[in-house]
Amino acid sequence: MFLTMSRAPLVIAAVALALVHAFHPALALIITALALMCASALTDLFDGFLARKWKVTSRLGALADPLMDKVFYAVTLPAAVFIAAYLEDFNHALLLLALDIVSALRDQWVSFLRSVGSEYGADVKANWSGKLRTLIGFPVIVVSYFHLGTIVMLKKEIPFDPAWNFIPREWMFGLEIVLIAITLISAGSYTLRYLPYLKKAAK
Repeated sequence: MFLTMSRAPLVIAAVALALVHAFHPALALIITALALMCASALTDLFDGFLARKWKVTSRLGALADPLMDKVFYAVTLPAAVFIAAYLEDFNHALLLLALDIVSALRDQWVSFLRSVGSEYGADVKANWSGKLRTLIGFPVIVVSYFHLGTIVMLKKEIPFDPAWNFIPREWMFGLEIVLIAITLISAGSYTLRYLPYLKKAAK
């Protein structure tokens, strides 16, 4: 539970540093922000692994884990939209906004489905599509912040190793479009999983 709940303060600190970097760029700021964001993402891997290894799984933990995943997206994506817009990269800002809206709607829908399912004793643990979304989503968002951080330094003419700016713009857009697709697939997968409970609740 400590690892699970630590995801929120880690990602909030990371995004705060990334926002400071947007206005007052410094290599140390973006490196620290990315390190904290990676640490936040890694808690999702280790909390489940340790819970299973030590056999300390609980219903609270099963509910807290997807909640912290939602916090990760809720904090990182709006800030990424802001940073891209601040850089006047409006095409990227619009793509990130689409990802933010799709993610928020998916998370609200899945929370609704879980609440309906819990009325009938349904298993509320994350399914394969939720795990896939996290597996792909966390790295994509970290890479997005890396990309935005290097663009900030280029715009502000801060000297840094050009090798850092190795992610082509088209690749970055492609990764974010893939994440939008996976998020939609996840929403559909959860809908099918909880459809019997929705039908019961509708009667």
